[in-house]
Amino acid sequence: MAPAEDELSPLVEALLESYRESHRTHHIGRRALPSRSECVEILQLLLQVFYPGYFGRQDLAPEDVGYHVGVALSTLREKLGRQIELAMCWEEERRHLEGQKAEAPCKSACRGLAIEFLRRLPEVRRTLIADVEAAFEGDPAASSFDEIILAYPGLLAVTVYRVAHELHRLGVPLLPRIMSEWAHTKTGADIHPGAAIGPRFFIDHATGVVVGETSHIGADVKLYQGVTLGAVSVPRGPGGRVVRGTQRHPTVEDGVTIYANATVLGGATVLGRGSTVGGSVFVTETVPPNSRVAVKPPELRVDVRAARREVAPPDLLAPSLAPSLAPSLAPTNDPGKDDVA
Repeated sequence: MAPAEDELSPLVEALLESYRESHRTHHIGRRALPSRSECVEILQLLLQVFYPGYFGRQDLAPEDVGYHVGVALSTLREKLGRQIELAMCWEEERRHLEGQKAEAPCKSACRGLAIEFLRRLPEVRRTLIADVEAAFEGDPAASSFDEIILAYPGLLAVTVYRVAHELHRLGVPLLPRIMSEWAHTKTGADIHPGAAIGPRFFIDHATGVVVGETSHIGADVKLYQGVTLGAVSVPRGPGGRVVRGTQRHPTVEDGVTIYANATVLGGATVLGRGSTVGGSVFVTETVPPNSRVAVKPPELRVDVRAARREVAPPDLLAPSLAPSLAPSLAPTNDPGKDDVA
């Protein structure tokens, strides 16, 4: 049964008062805001462009590919241009500018940013092909490139990262984070768009991986599940405000492998080229090239308990087994002799 109107009125007023008290947690009275669902559609179109035949239409013939890609790029140009425009206007509004004043400069720049992003797609795809190759070579459980492209969450996380990173480099606000956090919810891997990651990057299993905003990762790097590339602490300036724009996260040089649940922290921390970091290691200092980092194995204690023979009471045993397995419990007619007849 719905509450009466007089019961709802104070609840409405309480929520309105909450909106008035905290204007930073609502988007009322403002015009510009990118659409999360449109960002996801853009990513789905890009998956079709990067991996044709795997996503979207799976019945593509060679003679149809050009038309299919042309339609996808045309749609992307319009959708992405609109979302970039909304993101740029959102940024202006966030800086307390009038909506009308922000509209003209936003529109003049957005189409050019969308086209510049599309121009970068061939190079992004070349890098993604190298990422797929690294996954295939790095995982003996992978049976084919098809399996990696269709099923591996690590590749999806890396693909979305490479898209978001290009938008980040172009100075587009908000959209990169919407995209990367969508991938986070789908794959369990949280890769900030601001991180710099080289080619042939492979995340095995993906779940729980965190790559912070200012991380620098070289080529041929492999991360296992649960790896964190994070900050030691959040730097603060005068008045306790968070200092932004400094390197807070580690540098991982070429050819490094980091095993499951390892944590590497700090902007001054460098994992040298060709090093291996073992599972569950906590690293806050630089590691020289070609090093092996591991925790001292804990003492393992194994107690072997003596096997115990348990005999069920006679009334639970088969009649032919009861006397032989439990003679002392069998009924007797002679106090000095067991009845075995």
